[in-house]
Amino acid sequence: MSVAGQQPPGSKTGNPTPGTPQPEPPNLADRITLTGCVQAAGAPAAGRPAAAIEANSPSDSRFVLVKAARIKVVPPDTGTSPAAASAASGTYRLHAIDTQLSPFVGTRVEISGEILPSPASEAGAPTLQVEFVQKVASSCS
Repeated sequence: MSVAGQQPPGSKTGNPTPGTPQPEPPNLADRITLTGCVQAAGAPAAGRPAAAIEANSPSDSRFVLVKAARIKVVPPDTGTSPAAASAASGTYRLHAIDTQLSPFVGTRVEISGEILPSPASEAGAPTLQVEFVQKVASSCS
């Protein structure tokens, strides 16, 4: 019997937790790739004490990418959305869980992800939802 034959009729395969909606596929127009240095962020998110932020919950208040430089990648149309095109900054807030980025603190990395829309009331560094990270140098100098 095939895997499809074990699923209820009309269900999609590949979802590790039945009944849980799958995330939307990545939008290439919002995706960018940067190089820079990962640092621990200073203060917790506005209005949230540090103790309220769980290490296994994604947050944009724990890590930042500094000395960021955008690099050109394929496929075509990558990074062409208005949010991605306007996200030209030397610093990015990194939306990720602790274990995804803590091994990279103090190192130079190549990092890819989607630019998240910022609320109009929130000024400052753009936020990158981290999808891929790899170390390219063991220090940030």
